[in-house]
Amino acid sequence: MMERKSHIDTFGAVALILFALNLAFNQVVIKVTSGGFSPVFAAGIRSAGAVVVLLLWMYLRGVSLRMPRNALPWAVLSGVLFALEFICLFTALDLTTVSRSSVIFYSMPLWLALASQVLLPEERLTRRKSAGLALAMAGVVIALSDRSGGHVSWTGDLLALFAALCWGGIALLVRVTPLAEVPPEQQLISQVAVSAPLLLILAPLFGPLLREVMPIHIAGMAFQIIAVASLGFLAWFWLMKRYPANSVASFSFLSPVASVLMGWVLLGERIAPSIWVALVMVAVGITLINRRPREKVMSV
Repeated sequence: MMERKSHIDTFGAVALILFALNLAFNQVVIKVTSGGFSPVFAAGIRSAGAVVVLLLWMYLRGVSLRMPRNALPWAVLSGVLFALEFICLFTALDLTTVSRSSVIFYSMPLWLALASQVLLPEERLTRRKSAGLALAMAGVVIALSDRSGGHVSWTGDLLALFAALCWGGIALLVRVTPLAEVPPEQQLISQVAVSAPLLLILAPLFGPLLREVMPIHIAGMAFQIIAVASLGFLAWFWLMKRYPANSVASFSFLSPVASVLMGWVLLGERIAPSIWVALVMVAVGITLINRRPREKVMSV
């Protein structure tokens, strides 16, 4: 059985930083891909493609598809939440800027921390962790406060918020229900397998399925299927089983800030001094959330 860690170690920190950077880049990719595919249709293709990749992965690694009966209802529920999450997120990114969608979507740790007070008593927030969470969130708000370069959409904002709530709900399901006892591969394939038909059936209700499809849109879809919806989320579920939920979720604050930095590197966008201040605040906030108490030091 996998050893459960009480804190984020060096390996976990590196893995979570890489995952956050992957998600940050994915926000840009989703925005670009929407030029060729309608948002909900793109989300459906992504889930369907992830099913294929995960089936191959599970076959090569000898992971069974058979899930305990008591986990099946929760698996279906997680798949429905997954579909709702990406209907909302893909549509939000189609309506508003990456910056606005990111800062709202990555507020997920706040909702997860709030729910954890009731459902995960072993992970209650201390004053230090609460201060770190607030500091990191404040850093993200500062980083993305300048909206002069893009349009504002209340619909997009609300959809991004609902997507964050669905993401937090999935994180709780894989911790407090029988899904916690199944392998990450089974957790994820249940979500993409349930969400794929739902998204593809609903897609025509959101307008034409195809726009002006170009090679860059197809490449973006391939990236989302392989690097995010299958292997990326698989890594996230594995990390959720190994480390405390609040600590894992806290690293998502890096993603919106990284999105701004990628805009500078990839798109030549100017970064204001406030962005650098925000990066320091996020780093300090995550340090406070994950710092080990001195009395926990052990010899081996």
